[in-house]
Amino acid sequence: MSALPNCPQCQSAFTYEDGSMLVCPECGHEWSAQGSEPAAAEEVRIIRDAVGKELKDGDTVTVIKDLKIKGSSLVVKVGTKVRNIRLADGDHDIDCKIDGIGAMGLKSEFVKKA
Repeated sequence: MSALPNCPQCQSAFTYEDGSMLVCPECGHEWSAQGSEPAAAEEVRIIRDAVGKELKDGDTVTVIKDLKIKGSSLVVKVGTKVRNIRLADGDHDIDCKIDGIGAMGLKSEFVKKA
């Protein structure tokens, strides 16, 4: 019997190998069998605004371009201040709430730190 590590999410001992990945059948978590270096590299992802300043959770940013909202006739205008942003993974880097529009995701390339 091989000595595979426990799942880093749920600590299950029933992990198995699938190619170069390790898989937990209980929670569905997959991770690299090579070690924890790739996971650590993802955690230190730095998100920068349009002018290169580093963004953090809770920052206030200003929109630098008119942004049309898909599926709606609303537009986020240039100069709109967005307070208390949250950084997110995925296509849109920023989760926020804009007054008059509501919750939405923004790309960091269209904002600058205020």
